[in-house]
Amino acid sequence: MLQNIITIKKNNWLNSPDCSVKVVVDYIRNTGKLRDTQVEAIEQYLFLKIVGANKPLWKLFSEGFFINGGTDLSKETISQASREYLEKNKPALALFEFSRIKTNGSTLLPKLEILIKEKADTLDYDKIIKSIFYNVNYTDYLFSLPMGAGKTYLMASFIYLDLYFAQLEPDNKNFAHNFLVLAPSGLKASIIPSLKTIEKFNPSWVIPEPSASNLKKKLKFEVLDQPKTAKKSNKARNPNSAKVNKCFSDPFGYVFVVNAEKVILDRLALTAQKELIEKTEDEQDKFANELRNLIGKIPNLEIMIDEVHHATDSDIELRQVVNRWNNSGNVTTTLGFSGTPYLEGAEKIIIDNEVALSFNQISNTIYYYPLIQGIGNFLKKPNVKSSSDNNPLNIIKEGVTEFYKQYGNKVYSNGTVAKLAIYCGLIDRLEDEVFPFLTGELKINPKEILRYHRGNKKHKVSKEAELEYLSLDKDISKKKIILLAQIGKEGWDCRSLTGVILAQQGDAPTNMVLQTSCRCLREVDNANSETALIWLNSVNEKVLDKQLQNTQHTSIDELNKAGQGLKVNYIPRTSRMEHLQLPDINFYQLKIKYSELIIEETPHTEEKLTSITSNNSLKHTLEFTEGNFNPKDRKATTVTKAKGNEPAVFDFWLYDICIESFNSLSIQQLKPHQKVLKDIFALVTFKENNKIFFNELYQQDEVKGLIRKAFYCKRDVKTEEEVFEHTASLLLLSKLNDAPENPNLFPDKESVTRILELDKNGKDPQQALEEIRETFRQTGFPDMAANIHFAPAVFQKDKSLHYLPYNFMQSTFEMTFLKQVLQLDLFQTNQLEIYYNGERHLTTFKIKCFAQMPYGWRPVGEYTPDFIIIQRKDDIIYKALIVETKGKGFAEQTEFIERKTFVEGEFLRLNNEKFQYRKFDFAYISDDNTWDSNINLLTNKITNFFNS
Repeated sequence: MLQNIITIKKNNWLNSPDCSVKVVVDYIRNTGKLRDTQVEAIEQYLFLKIVGANKPLWKLFSEGFFINGGTDLSKETISQASREYLEKNKPALALFEFSRIKTNGSTLLPKLEILIKEKADTLDYDKIIKSIFYNVNYTDYLFSLPMGAGKTYLMASFIYLDLYFAQLEPDNKNFAHNFLVLAPSGLKASIIPSLKTIEKFNPSWVIPEPSASNLKKKLKFEVLDQPKTAKKSNKARNPNSAKVNKCFSDPFGYVFVVNAEKVILDRLALTAQKELIEKTEDEQDKFANELRNLIGKIPNLEIMIDEVHHATDSDIELRQVVNRWNNSGNVTTTLGFSGTPYLEGAEKIIIDNEVALSFNQISNTIYYYPLIQGIGNFLKKPNVKSSSDNNPLNIIKEGVTEFYKQYGNKVYSNGTVAKLAIYCGLIDRLEDEVFPFLTGELKINPKEILRYHRGNKKHKVSKEAELEYLSLDKDISKKKIILLAQIGKEGWDCRSLTGVILAQQGDAPTNMVLQTSCRCLREVDNANSETALIWLNSVNEKVLDKQLQNTQHTSIDELNKAGQGLKVNYIPRTSRMEHLQLPDINFYQLKIKYSELIIEETPHTEEKLTSITSNNSLKHTLEFTEGNFNPKDRKATTVTKAKGNEPAVFDFWLYDICIESFNSLSIQQLKPHQKVLKDIFALVTFKENNKIFFNELYQQDEVKGLIRKAFYCKRDVKTEEEVFEHTASLLLLSKLNDAPENPNLFPDKESVTRILELDKNGKDPQQALEEIRETFRQTGFPDMAANIHFAPAVFQKDKSLHYLPYNFMQSTFEMTFLKQVLQLDLFQTNQLEIYYNGERHLTTFKIKCFAQMPYGWRPVGEYTPDFIIIQRKDDIIYKALIVETKGKGFAEQTEFIERKTFVEGEFLRLNNEKFQYRKFDFAYISDDNTWDSNINLLTNKITNFFNS
């Protein structure tokens, strides 16, 4: 939101004689070692550090720092009192200008603009502005750069620039002397090693010699990752605290890296009232978290939060900690780094009963470089492919075959070979299914395959595999296929990685499909001449496209076009919600609450354990066949005697039972029942040659499961249904981004322009057409007048198109369907309207779906209707026909069938019952049918539903 304003002001400053760091910026550009995005970010940083005096964004905003001076209040339609107030009040004028920023053809905050015009002197501007910037008192800037842009080197640049200026002006508090890098808790293993590259950064890329070499000698890099030797330890016994404590003798040039979790832990409870009274605030904090307390005392400290979008769950706690550090006067600046500046859900700020501000972009973003701009610049050119094949192994076969065809002999200039990563959600699937498929069916040489994961009970990971993984981006590694499970999704920097396969849902966590897919895009030599291959199943394709829309305002189609070197032109899109006065849609949702019922008061452990020894169903027979390949020659042999070769040890067996309970059971709990447990152990094992083995005739996992269950009271799951009314908008204006130019935009550019003109002038399309024709007739061109026509969409503009244009990039079938409906006589005579709802990130009309199970309802995801045909009554949506258009391949997917079943059944029943009339109906249009069949189906639905 602010980055464009900052960029304009920054550029003016750089080109002015007042720019005090022009020499430094020119040096960085002339050195040519940093990417354009890194240099631009540095310029924004220095501008706010120097011209903005390193002040918090809310303070700069309130002081009028971002006022552009282009608002002529004398020409605004506002009261004289409001005009005079805005002229004298900088925070009010700044917020007024901010509300009028144009985005996607509309003002950013139209309701706030109106409110300020009407009640300028009634608002608490400082409070509103602080709320926009998360109510923090410290300086907090976010830099959003895509994966591969070089965020770590950018951090290093900031460190050396601050130290450089701090040496020139030691008393200037705007420049940091020491630095703290916070890595998200869950990503410690992958991110902290990459942050160590700060040590290797060449400072002469950003500051001249000999200053660069002198500063590098002073830099001291410490990773605070060692466990405490004891709880409540003192400094001498806590290695992390000892490292921090060293800096106080000479507090300059320290860079500390720490897991974010170590600094946001809550205080330990103080039980004694006496302690609570006697301990000071500082003593209490030290008692609770010594490391956090020490960090807060480091002078002139700049805090850098890497992958800041992962800190959202702990964000409030983290802000509280930084606020406390800031209150001590030691924090200079807080910097966040992320690949996306967009939030998953919009944040709301309540102004009054009628006005609430909604933001889907992180408001303290001062620099943003989109992913799409990095392709061919510092990211390889991608070719994203997908398959609707339900068999993941077939997708892997397609991906591997194409990879070997394109990159099988690819060797980069640094000697590294091209590699393909195949992600597997589960270790067992990697080892037992995918690896045998590659070496068996696809005949891949096992020496070219690396299997890497954290290991489980069944499959261990060798030290050699870990070493191979760490060496993948070196010329000594000749691995071409990398099989990964639960690792390598983020923070893994392997530039020679040239392909990625996500063959089934769950191969990567849903919220990390984008990061995982793009692992292979980092350039090796020259991104403009390098390509990469990404293979996805249909589910991951949808997830990726959605995440690209939400976080990067782009799409798979745009990535592919950029990968092909095609220039992507963007078409601005405009909301028509205000013109159409399109109301929200009210409907009822089903909400399911799950609760646990305890059936037994006591577990009756001994009784249950004893029953296991007499449970004959735990024993089964084994059959194997022998003989020639000819089925007629094969003989089946039944094994009834004890069989097996896995050694069995009673104590280890007990240990496995506890471990597999996820530590909910302990050895201490098992000991009182040792006698019966030994009986069970004797039952499921056999002795041979004085050695004990597990008997394969017994279902060992089921036996251990029954033992664990014996220690718990019987439970059942109870589901409670709750129905609540929901209000949804068919357009989220804040997410209406420009669309890439493509043949599936509807209506065409000329019609869009015509519709917007007619909206503005308030003219009827037929009247406007006749006026244009008459003009040609009067000027002597009657033949030309006869050839002037408007597209059908123009005449139906008030029956559809709540934003312009619709983007049917994923489906020409949907676009054809809309055109057909708009020309239906029945549609026009019934005063109906039809709106496209298929761009999922633009709508909140989504239905939570469930499948009926024996124990109650099971959630099966959200369903977003493709179209909604509505009929209004008394300014509300009175009736709504939900229309789903589906291709045959997608229609056969289980998840769609389950959602369709719910909508056709429970959703319609529930809503029509609640509204006490048929408010909703559902129509399914398939491209497997002829158009005549589909139109007949729709016609019957319209007749029976809207006329009933």
